[in-house]
Amino acid sequence: MTTTAFTGSAISQRPEIHQTTIWQQSWIMVKRNMIHTRRMPEMLSDVTIQPIMFVLLFAYVFGASITNTGGPSYKEFLLPGIMGQTIVFTAFIVSTGITADLEKGIIDRFRSLPIRRSAVIIGRSIASLLHSSIGIVVMAITGLAIGWRIRNGFVDAVLAFALLLLFGFAMIWFGILVGSWLKTVEAVNGFMFTTLFPITFLSNAFVPTDPMPTWLQTIAEWNPISSLVQALRVLWGNGPAAGPGEPWPLQNPELATLIWSVALTIVFAPFALRAYNKRTID
Repeated sequence: MTTTAFTGSAISQRPEIHQTTIWQQSWIMVKRNMIHTRRMPEMLSDVTIQPIMFVLLFAYVFGASITNTGGPSYKEFLLPGIMGQTIVFTAFIVSTGITADLEKGIIDRFRSLPIRRSAVIIGRSIASLLHSSIGIVVMAITGLAIGWRIRNGFVDAVLAFALLLLFGFAMIWFGILVGSWLKTVEAVNGFMFTTLFPITFLSNAFVPTDPMPTWLQTIAEWNPISSLVQALRVLWGNGPAAGPGEPWPLQNPELATLIWSVALTIVFAPFALRAYNKRTID
């Protein structure tokens, strides 16, 4: 019988576990998602190639038929609308990411680690906002190349971008809800396309609402996306302020966007957290 002696140096030592805060854990999740994107750069096609394609197609195809926008040009009318649509689709990115992690069992692996479940959501949300922000930057550069300009001051420009991120944060909760509710990425894609595309087009993002039928115009003018896009146009100087006969959200678009963002967060956040907790516990 042979006895094997183990020296202290040969024994595998378990690494020491350091206590981390929720913000440190969330930042690790952000880095994990961004590393994922760096290793698969094709994941950025929706915020690099697609925005350029959208800007050029809308500016030179639809723009050739739309001349009366109330602003300097259709190109300046268009850019705030496309940026608003892009930030709304942050919900799409979050929902597909969460569903993919749930399908692959990644969330179950995270549950075995000494981290809070909320860190996964926070990390995914921040990473999705960063992902969409890349698209905003790409569209801004493309817009500058074709004639779009920010005509107001620096403070107004920064405020407009801040409203974009705030509205994107509100839409993230909708994405978490859908991603936790539906079982497959294919189901999420189908649901999001049939939901978000009509909502973004049924607004003032791409065309003026004046020629619409009265009932459709009312829906478009009270659409939260219309308030966001109108706020961007006013702050960037890409269109005139709404007249006295326009609905309240268009006359006060900055305040309306702030109210809509808070309201959407209050409505969707509790349901999103409940759906996520139920999905990750079962």
